[in-house]
Amino acid sequence: MAKEKQDTKNLNNNLKRLSEIIEWFDNQEEIDVEEGLKKVKEAVELIKASKARLKTIENEFKEIKKEVNLEGDDEEEKEEDIDPEDNEDSDNEPDTKDIPF
Repeated sequence: MAKEKQDTKNLNNNLKRLSEIIEWFDNQEEIDVEEGLKKVKEAVELIKASKARLKTIENEFKEIKKEVNLEGDDEEEKEEDIDPEDNEDSDNEPDTKDIPF
């Protein structure tokens, strides 16, 4: 029976399978070289897929951060639009709108 190709997009599954491969090597008194080679090749593919998935996840987090920062910038702009002359505490300060600079 041929093995089905494993879904390598799930990072947790990849890490679990890598742990199983490590455990297999640890439990072998005498390693079957052919089987060991198959497991090493599988591990390499899992590592590559995991790195790619991590990069994708990292990019998604960066996009979310950008969205959050953009929303924060919009709120900062709203705060900047407040006219300081509307502030009651400004009565003690001289009116500078007529000074040409």
